[in-house]
Amino acid sequence: MFHLKEYNTSVKTEFAAGLTTFLAMAYILMVNSQIFMGINGNPVSYGAMYISTALSAIAGCVLIGLISGLPLAQAPGMGMNAFFVYTICNLMGFTYANALVIVLVEGLIFILLTVTGLRKIIFEEIPGAVKSAITGGIGLFIAFMGMQNAGLVVKSEATMVDLHSFNIIFGTTGWEEVMPILIAIVALVLIGVFSIKKVKGAVFWGIILSTVLYYVLGFITIRGFKMDFSFEIVQPFKDFYSQCLFRVFKEGFDFSGYIAKNGMGNFAIAIITCSLSMCLLDMFNTLGTLYGACTVGSLVDENGEILRMEKAMLSDATATSVGALFGTSSVTTYLEAATGIAEGGRTGLSALFTALFFAIAMFFAPIASLVPSCATSAALIFVGVMMMNSVKSIEWNDMEEAIPAFFTLVFMPFVYNIAYGIAFGLITYILMKLFLGKIKEIRVGTWIIGILFVVMFLVTR
Repeated sequence: MFHLKEYNTSVKTEFAAGLTTFLAMAYILMVNSQIFMGINGNPVSYGAMYISTALSAIAGCVLIGLISGLPLAQAPGMGMNAFFVYTICNLMGFTYANALVIVLVEGLIFILLTVTGLRKIIFEEIPGAVKSAITGGIGLFIAFMGMQNAGLVVKSEATMVDLHSFNIIFGTTGWEEVMPILIAIVALVLIGVFSIKKVKGAVFWGIILSTVLYYVLGFITIRGFKMDFSFEIVQPFKDFYSQCLFRVFKEGFDFSGYIAKNGMGNFAIAIITCSLSMCLLDMFNTLGTLYGACTVGSLVDENGEILRMEKAMLSDATATSVGALFGTSSVTTYLEAATGIAEGGRTGLSALFTALFFAIAMFFAPIASLVPSCATSAALIFVGVMMMNSVKSIEWNDMEEAIPAFFTLVFMPFVYNIAYGIAFGLITYILMKLFLGKIKEIRVGTWIIGILFVVMFLVTR
């Protein structure tokens, strides 16, 4: 079925590749669960989201393995989960179930766009500098969020944000507050060193070792330090069933609360712009990841195009819809799959093995809940560092390109909203072209998207 001989591989090699990919991206089980705990009102538990994340990853890996036959892997995407929680739910005021409807609609639209070939056309309508800056901006946003979760960055009345105090000598802050921050810094350094040393699953092992260090230091140095642990394996599955599974259908389509507070006009614009932003995020992430991962294993044709690219994109779109049914944000292809490809993975069989390891990991939810936020925060910061790689392709000496890219890049972390970064990047791009007399260089799709964002600001802010 997978043509192992044709691709000069074996079941053993594909197994090793699948395990390597799993170790490289297993952090998403803990990190995604922690991020969803940040939804206002806390509508879902850690255990429920852990199971939701695992099932979505299993579905995504199976789909991409069987449909495309490529050695890739999928799970709820970094950036998309932050947009779901902090923008759609917390900032715009949609409920958790409402936001799942937006994810479901996005997945269905993607399936349609992929089947018709329009998805790639839309991608080409976005200016190159803005595309590159979007990934970097999301990286800054995720890193900033990680610093906040770790306690490294705190609120300040004078300057909005500030560095957490480390003054334990004169008693302005306590060791119990500083210790987790130091653990986060150590965890980030460990992940970086492991990555440089090409250790398989660098992020995963960085989180595990820093977690161990957190509890060792806690028990030794902090009076009354506790470890809250339950051996209840079944409870996370029960929580998933009651809190996540099919919640999109149970209460997601009831937007009466949002409409009563904001009006029907604002509701329509919010739905359109949220869906558009999520589509753009998913699209850029998927295409960029496909090119990045497949190039590593020479899984491209003579023209540099990805083998069975449309099938891979269809798998991604379908997995997003399935993820919405399971109660999580958009599912996307992970660049970490490149580690499995480097290990020798060449077929969809390695993706199925990755799915198998995610299935096994579901039964370790109680243990995973012990991982402190300071450890997972380091993973967020590291992912942010990796995503900054995209900005090197921007011509920073060319202001026509640099200004829209800069607005895209900095608005995401500065205003804590990924959509606004995309919006200001496109709007400034259009304005630059207009004032330079280059209106003919603005694509029709860019005009449409830019106008939609302008309308969003006019009626929702």
